[in-house]
Amino acid sequence: MPGIEKNALAAHRRRLKLKGIARVELRVPAGDAPLLRGVADALCDPARGGLAREILRSHFGLGARPGLKALLASAPLDGVELERDPAPARDVEF
Repeated sequence: MPGIEKNALAAHRRRLKLKGIARVELRVPAGDAPLLRGVADALCDPARGGLAREILRSHFGLGARPGLKALLASAPLDGVELERDPAPARDVEF
């Protein structure tokens, strides 16, 4: 790609990034490509974006994920040995 075209493409991508738009590459069956383009258009449209996000999140469950603390709190601890072995430490020579 010649330098002028490369610079123009870089400038275009920089402007998109400043607008908060991310480039995404997907591999899908050819028949689904128009569907995903439509979804992307709906997400970018201020009038339809909110509803599109709501539908996608409710169907695919891509909402907020629990943090490590919540995962540990919900872990079953039945049968897990939580007491430390009271045996004395081994001797170490320096």
